[in-house]
Amino acid sequence: MTDVASVDPRTGETIEIVASETTTAQVDRTCRAASAAAAALDGLGRDGRAAMLHGMADALEAHRAQIVAVADRETALGTTRLNGELNRTTFQLRLFAGVLCDGGYLEAIIDHARDTPMGPQPDLRRMLVPLGPVAVFGASNFPLAFSVPGGDTASALAAGCPVIIKAHGSHPATSQLCFDTLRAATRRAGAPDATLSIVHGVQAGIDLVSHPAVRVAGFTGSTAGARALLAAIDRRPDPIPFYGELSSLNPMVVTPAAAADRAPRIGKELAASVTLGAGQFCTKPGLVFVPAGPEGDALVAAAQDTVAATPPMVMLNRGIAAAYERGTVRLGAAAVSGMALVLTATAANLPPETTEECFGPVTVIVRYTGDHDLFAAIEQLPPSLTVTIHRGPDEIDLPSEISQQLQSKAGRIVYDGYPTGVAVAWAQHHGGPWPATNTQHTSVGPTAIRRFLRPMAWQNAPADLVPRELADDFHGIPRRVDGTLHLAAASSNGGDSA
Repeated sequence: MTDVASVDPRTGETIEIVASETTTAQVDRTCRAASAAAAALDGLGRDGRAAMLHGMADALEAHRAQIVAVADRETALGTTRLNGELNRTTFQLRLFAGVLCDGGYLEAIIDHARDTPMGPQPDLRRMLVPLGPVAVFGASNFPLAFSVPGGDTASALAAGCPVIIKAHGSHPATSQLCFDTLRAATRRAGAPDATLSIVHGVQAGIDLVSHPAVRVAGFTGSTAGARALLAAIDRRPDPIPFYGELSSLNPMVVTPAAAADRAPRIGKELAASVTLGAGQFCTKPGLVFVPAGPEGDALVAAAQDTVAATPPMVMLNRGIAAAYERGTVRLGAAAVSGMALVLTATAANLPPETTEECFGPVTVIVRYTGDHDLFAAIEQLPPSLTVTIHRGPDEIDLPSEISQQLQSKAGRIVYDGYPTGVAVAWAQHHGGPWPATNTQHTSVGPTAIRRFLRPMAWQNAPADLVPRELADDFHGIPRRVDGTLHLAAASSNGGDSA
C-alpha cells in the first residue's frame, strides 16, 4: 500500500504518515455501507438531520485550535484565514439546519383529484427526495470550507444523502482530523456510522465515481481532474450527475469614469484581491480591463507598487507552485514560486494565453482605447464564475452595456467591488458556464442542496403511504396546493419528516 504523507509546504518536509491509500476493495465496502445507511439517514427526518448538523458545527468549534493548527501546518494559509474559514464552515452547517427546519427546499406540491377540461385528474403529490450516496472531492485551496467539512458535505447531508469524501492529498491530516471530529458528531446524533466516510488516493477517487452505489459527485478542482472523473463516469452503465467547479478567469472591467474617480484606490484593492491566499482563490480576478491614458496609468502603477511590496508567498503544494511557474512563463514572465505579478497587455493585441486561468498571485491588466476596443476584447473571453465592473459615480450607460455583454459569460456580476469572498446566502450563485462549472446549480448557499435531490411523485397514494410533508393536515412547511402557494403555519415549529 502507498502511504499518504502530510507535507509542510513551508519546508517541503514530510511531517507524518496519515494513512494508506484506500484500495479498490476498501472503496467497494465503503460505498456499499453508505448505500445501506441511506434509508436510516433519511429516516432521521428533517429535525433529526438538523440536530446532527448543529452537533457537527459544535464539534468543529470544540476542536478549533487543533484543526486550525494542523491545517496551517499543511497549507501555510495562516491562522487568521483558517479561523475565518472554520467560521464559514460552522455557519454553513447551522444554515443548512435552518434550511431543513424551513422545509421549503422540498418543493412540496399537492394536486387533489378533480375534473379538468382534459378529463379526470388523479390525486398527485410531489416533493424532492435524496438522490443517494454522494462522492465529495475536497479542494486544495479551502481545507475547511470546500473539503471534508465544506459546503458540499453540509448540503448533501442536509438533503439526506450519505457522504463519502475523497480527501485531498495537499492536506490529508486536516482531512482525517475533520472527518474523525464530524463522524463522532454524527454518531452522537444517532445517525448510522456510514453517514460520513473518507477515502484517500487518486485511484480511490476514480473507484468512487465508478461505483454503482454512488449516485452523484461534487468536485472542486482542475479541469484536467474533472475530465478524468467525467471519463470514469461516462464508462459507467448508468452515468451520474457530476457537479464540478473548475477553471475561472474572473475578468474585471474598470470604466474610464471609475479610473478618473479612484484609480489609485482600485489599483491597491485589486492587488490585495489578487494576492489574497497567494492568489489561490477560484474567484481571483485574473484579467483586468483598464482604460489607456493617465488615469489608467495611475491604476496600473498603484497595483504594481502594491504587489512589488508583497513578499513571496508559500503556495499550497509543490505541484501548484510548479504549475504557477509554468503559467507565468506562458504569460511572458518567469515568477518564482509564490511571487506576485501584475502584467500588462493591450486589448487590440490580446494574447490567447491571457484568457486562460493561471492559479496563483498574478493578474494581467489589459489596456483598452474606447468602447469598441473593449467590447471586441470582451468577446474573446471564456465563461467564468464572476465578472466585475467598476463604475464612476452614478454611471449607468456603459456599465449596463458591459453587463449585457458579460451576462452570458458568468454566474455572478460584481459592481464596484472584488469577486474574492463568496457570501453564504440564499441569493448567492457560485457557478457559471463551462469551464467555470458544468452545472446550472450553485455550490454555495442554501439552494446548493438542490444538487442532491430528485423529484418524486405519488399518485392516488393512501394517506398513510405518503411522506408527512404531503399529508393534507400538515402545515409546517411552504406547499403549493391545487396551484396556490401556502406558507407554513405561523404556530408550527416546522414539523418532521417521519
